[in-house]
Amino acid sequence: MKDGNSKKLSATGGIGTISSRLTLEGPLGSEKTTFILAGRRTYADMFLPLSSDEAVKDNKLYFYDFNAKLNHTFSDRDRIFVSGYFGRDVFDNNSSRMDFGNRTLTMRWNHVYSPRLFSNMTFIHSNYNYLLGNESSDVEGFEWKADMQDLSLKADFNYYLNPNNEITFGAQSIYHNIVPGHAKGTGSSSIFNELKMPASHSLEHALYAENKQKISPRLTLRYGLRWSVFQNMGKATSYGFDQDYEVTDTMNYEKGEVYNTYQGLEPRLGITYMLNDQTSLKASYSRTRQYIHLASNSTGTTPLDVWFPSSPNVKPQISDQISAGIFRHFLNDAFDVGVEVFYKEMQNSIDFKDYADLLLNELLEGELRFGKSQAYGVEFLTRFDYGRWNGWVGYTWSKSQRKMSGIIEDDWYFSPYDHPHDCSVVVNHRTSQRVSISANWIYYTGSPVTFGGTIREQGRHSSHLFQTKCRADARLPSPGCIPDT
Repeated sequence: MKDGNSKKLSATGGIGTISSRLTLEGPLGSEKTTFILAGRRTYADMFLPLSSDEAVKDNKLYFYDFNAKLNHTFSDRDRIFVSGYFGRDVFDNNSSRMDFGNRTLTMRWNHVYSPRLFSNMTFIHSNYNYLLGNESSDVEGFEWKADMQDLSLKADFNYYLNPNNEITFGAQSIYHNIVPGHAKGTGSSSIFNELKMPASHSLEHALYAENKQKISPRLTLRYGLRWSVFQNMGKATSYGFDQDYEVTDTMNYEKGEVYNTYQGLEPRLGITYMLNDQTSLKASYSRTRQYIHLASNSTGTTPLDVWFPSSPNVKPQISDQISAGIFRHFLNDAFDVGVEVFYKEMQNSIDFKDYADLLLNELLEGELRFGKSQAYGVEFLTRFDYGRWNGWVGYTWSKSQRKMSGIIEDDWYFSPYDHPHDCSVVVNHRTSQRVSISANWIYYTGSPVTFGGTIREQGRHSSHLFQTKCRADARLPSPGCIPDT
């Protein structure tokens, strides 16, 4: 988020058919302290009560988000920043209620040690939570909540060794606290018993270093190494499973006790070669480790996602990705064109057995199946910024598939992220200083899905597709409707 205006107090906003927005920014007392506030909200719920349909008029349907940032300059060497984000989506009718949202708080201290060295020290608190239920006072009343919270500390340094070498290095620690589900009845005669899944606690640490080195006027290398460590902590209960995924052992751990550790190196390399002033060739390789995983019903329409950490039974997912492409500028950078191919392979990929029980299941790890996955494709992107026109046209052809132990005889099948065709067009036109027109068009192939049933055709896992998606939007915003004060 940008810094607030240090010279004067100003306000900008826009009113649309779906949502409106407002931004306030300016100095606080002096030019050394500035603020910026930005909010947005939809208002379909304000018009629903006007409906003559009783099934519609009492509904609530809206989302909002709010950003705030405060920064203060102590000297040429020291600055602090405090920012926050709050957002929520709400749907509520006579039979059900669903809302989910995010909150983040970030505090950052920027310090300049010398013309060659500076640092950013950052604290981040983030929270994602959702709720599903209804407000019935009879036997069917229930409420489901889940929560995921992270606390992070990190230190990032930039060191300019010489004109040809820019070194970045740092460290980070994250505390993960995940409450996968808490359900209870809300009515006085509700048939639902209270059930609360135990929270999981884990620590994630990392050290990294990277160098951007200019070998020659045409050749630039970017290479680095990251070392990550993940630790499971108590209070917790861990289960052992046999080859049939039946529980064979139960282990209990005290609060704060570290009972499992994973660690590994994550190298990365990037190469840029300039054929001439307008054309470049780029290639890269990177390895990453993922320690927090998602159990999601890809065919569902609710945010009932279950997040869970790596554990003695769940290894971290390891991804290796390579890419290569050619990029060119035209007409004094008014047009950019790029073509890039990529290949990604992942170890310890996770899927679920057929008819898996994912929600409020303390033995969730017994529902998991492990294997490998791969994705590959080609991306085309054209950006333009010419006169009063700007935008882009992008197209991606890709394929994503998995191979899991115990699923369709260990054969390959489409992953939920397989969208062979993905195309988007965005065009913006500024007609005046106060008015701009924008339009976008999006097309992509539907997601693979396996439909439930009593009999499954052999080898047909993820063999059907959701409907191909196509959407077009246009809007006429006013970028500045409130005069400066």
